[in-house]
Amino acid sequence: MHSPAPLPTPYSSALKAAGRILPGLALCAGISALAFALEHLEAVATGRAWLEALVLAILIGTAIRTVWTPSELWRPGIAFSAKMVLEIAIVLLGASLNVAMIIAAGPALLVGIAAVVSVALVSSFLLGRALGLPKRMAALVACGNSICGNSAIAAVAPVIGADGKDVAASIAFTAVLGVLVVLGLPLLVPLLSLSETQYGVLAGLTVYAVPQVLAATAPVAAASVQIGTLVKLVRVLMLGPVVLALSILGHRLREDQGEGGKHGAVPASRRVAVNKLVPWFIIAFLGMAALRSHGLVPEVALAPIAKTATVLTIISMAALGLGVDVRVVARAGGRVTAAVTLSLVALTAVSLGLILLLGIS
Repeated sequence: MHSPAPLPTPYSSALKAAGRILPGLALCAGISALAFALEHLEAVATGRAWLEALVLAILIGTAIRTVWTPSELWRPGIAFSAKMVLEIAIVLLGASLNVAMIIAAGPALLVGIAAVVSVALVSSFLLGRALGLPKRMAALVACGNSICGNSAIAAVAPVIGADGKDVAASIAFTAVLGVLVVLGLPLLVPLLSLSETQYGVLAGLTVYAVPQVLAATAPVAAASVQIGTLVKLVRVLMLGPVVLALSILGHRLREDQGEGGKHGAVPASRRVAVNKLVPWFIIAFLGMAALRSHGLVPEVALAPIAKTATVLTIISMAALGLGVDVRVVARAGGRVTAAVTLSLVALTAVSLGLILLLGIS
């Protein structure tokens, strides 16, 4: 007689789950490595990486998906990379926020930056909706433009249940526009007779990523670089409260799918679990920021943590690219382009208004 098959143990189950995840995870890691290599080649050839590895990863992933549909062998790892890997990266990003340094910048500028981000979020969202974008896409575009571009889109996406194609489209268009902003923003200095400080504040409020702020301000003055970086860090700090607020409201965005009762209405008695309102990684993100602010994260660990967060985010973006049907993205192109462009114009106008209101000279 044959002996009965052994019952699965937690250890064997974990090994089996890891085995299912590994192929897709390795694929995403390989795409990320290629993206890093291409970014390095850009920097060597032109002196600057015009397309960051994060953008390249999603473009490469999308290109691969255009000519090849992943089979069941790859899908679990791709899904794991797009969700869990991204959530871990978001937690690690909390260590880059130093609240004490932000408070030292002064209350008027802090309140002004928060107001600009809030106004930009609302106006960008309404512009997107007016242009016919779905609520989740409009929310992604608004957060990307108003806070910190790709990082904000990546952080907000899992909270509101955004599809990979929505994330890819938002990142693709904000990435292109981000490069144009870096190149074109310095032209406003002579056009509007901006001082070095004024331009630094404007760059910090409008440019998407910290490296792009450096690229946009370095040709103007060292003072512009310093104030622009500080303002940008304050703006990035808004990501925590915004993501927390969206985690509370996110179920409404996810329900905007024609589900529920008649005419797509959601039954009034439907309740949302607490863990769905505030995902674990948002709590962990805020906890990590609190630890950093109280000096409980060693300075020597900050650079490795930031690098790890960057690598994990790029891996997750490769996964999102692999899940994108480029034809779907192309159909949304015109509206997304208009929404992103008009939102950036509105953000620039509001930022210039803040500079005048505070009397920054």
